[in-house]
Amino acid sequence: MGCAVSVYRVGGNKKQMKIPMVTVFVPSVRVPVNSSFQKSLKGVVPKELIDRLTSFRNQIALLTQQTDVSAAPEVLRALEEYLSLLVGLTDQEFGFRELIEFKWKSLDDGRQDISVADSWFELLSVVHMMAMLTLMEANSKLIPDQTVSSETVESTDDIGSAVDLLVKAAGYLQFCLREILVQIPPHIKMKLPVDLQENVLEATYIQALGQGTEMQLASAVGCKNATLSVKRRLACEQLSYFSQAHYCLSTCDNLNGYGKKHLSFIKWKFLEAKAAAYYYHGLITDKGTEPSRHINAVCCFLAAEEILTESKKACLNFCLTAPITRAPTAWGAMKHLNKKIPETAAKKSQMYAYLLEEEKSLDVLPELPDFELSLKADEFQMPDKDAAWENEKWKIPSQTLKTDDEEDDK
Repeated sequence: MGCAVSVYRVGGNKKQMKIPMVTVFVPSVRVPVNSSFQKSLKGVVPKELIDRLTSFRNQIALLTQQTDVSAAPEVLRALEEYLSLLVGLTDQEFGFRELIEFKWKSLDDGRQDISVADSWFELLSVVHMMAMLTLMEANSKLIPDQTVSSETVESTDDIGSAVDLLVKAAGYLQFCLREILVQIPPHIKMKLPVDLQENVLEATYIQALGQGTEMQLASAVGCKNATLSVKRRLACEQLSYFSQAHYCLSTCDNLNGYGKKHLSFIKWKFLEAKAAAYYYHGLITDKGTEPSRHINAVCCFLAAEEILTESKKACLNFCLTAPITRAPTAWGAMKHLNKKIPETAAKKSQMYAYLLEEEKSLDVLPELPDFELSLKADEFQMPDKDAAWENEKWKIPSQTLKTDDEEDDK
């Protein structure tokens, strides 16, 4: 499902559909279908435990019918409580892994799109849903009321909260990749929806870190004490994240419509980061006294200007790629750079025009420096298995078969 619904709704009330605004992209949201585990687990698990599993899962399904993103924290709490029970179904000791058919549906059209009898698939779906809801929360921190204004929130507290949520979402996705997906057999992996496949999960995980770095750069641009070196480093790191995310997603052969929108979003953010990186690299390079440094700086500024123009086209392409969305007015680093890049490119080109006339290799751009990526995902740890799975305390009514003699007595 695409961001046109997910940034606004946790549930499926189509009457609330509007053209949403996207600052943090939410590539997909899938929700559980109401179900009962009684038939699958009757006689092997205590009724009370079956009822709790069913109740928690159906509570999540009910909560997702809410039409406002404000329901996301409540859904997340329910998912966390459900996880501690769900862990027991994945325990090899019990042998319950394939007893239950888990059904999920796309939040976009409300139709069931997958049903798999594997508790590890259920675990993957639950943790993935937690990641998507956390991305939705991050977006809402930056655009708290989309019905009033197209302005994003630029307060330090809201940006800081968005960064915290982004690294938390990255942690969920990292756990999906490292701990859950490796447990799922190949024949089930082949049936997984596109957004649960490895390359898309990895792209989304890296994208979350890239957007977290974008928020850090926004804070740095608004901070008088932040040096050019810090800003350049953050821009270059942001560029590296989105470059990796773009590579992961572009290697998928079966991207659907929402996958294509996801790819167009990453391309837009990649170009913004590249323009910022060349601009700040140009400012640092221009501090030298050698003519070659001034020429290299001008090359950087001119490249940044050209890439900035491309990024605006990429933004429009993202908005128009179905499902249609809106982009907020320029904010953070880009609010500053949309003005400074063209001004600096024009000013420095005139200032060093005499050097440019003598230089024959303007087509060769200076290389951007490589930096170790500093923003890391929050490590997610699976909750402990619920105490209800201590099977030595189970009391399950025995169901014995009647003998032929007992039937004859009747």
